[in-house]
Amino acid sequence: MSWPLAVVITIGAGYFLGCFNGAIIISKYILKDDIRKHGSGNAGLTNFLRVFGGKLTFAVIACDVLKAVLGMLVGNGLFAFAGGDALLGRFLGGIFVLLGHIFPVMFGFKGGKGILSGGTVALFMDWRVGVTVLALFVVLVAASRYVSLGSIAAGATFPFACWFYLGMVYFPFGAAVGALVVFMHRENIGRLIRGEESKLSFQKKK
Repeated sequence: MSWPLAVVITIGAGYFLGCFNGAIIISKYILKDDIRKHGSGNAGLTNFLRVFGGKLTFAVIACDVLKAVLGMLVGNGLFAFAGGDALLGRFLGGIFVLLGHIFPVMFGFKGGKGILSGGTVALFMDWRVGVTVLALFVVLVAASRYVSLGSIAAGATFPFACWFYLGMVYFPFGAAVGALVVFMHRENIGRLIRGEESKLSFQKKK
């Protein structure tokens, strides 16, 4: 397999898999109530948990984790088969899974913010990178109950963790993922500054 073909297939497969947004699919086709019509309007795990809660939350988690792993496995396998850098293939597959999750063509380009899938990408890239950013996320969320704060910090830290553990060559790819996560939380940043951001609650809203 040629290098360009491996890149094209990885990009296409990653984006296609990313479009299978768990929160949208489960709310729209199982609960018959589109998550994007409730709460923050975001099709992500946090909004799903706040609005619907329940055991189906685990199905959302499974869907968004699995698609990230599959997208990265495709990239890893194709790049290795083409004689390239398998780690770079995982990165590329993960980036396009995130793009598909955030901008799903089959759902009008209105998806989630990519935190769950992004965390999976971090862990599957390198366990040290994953543990670093996820530990920061957990500590900040536990201390503040602001999921957005933990997400923003994790996204901002991701490229530096890639640089530290994997080398400078992977910093640009880590920066692309981190910038995407932070950009998708731009409204949350404003609400955090104004003190208007909602805190995490495990109780289903009536």
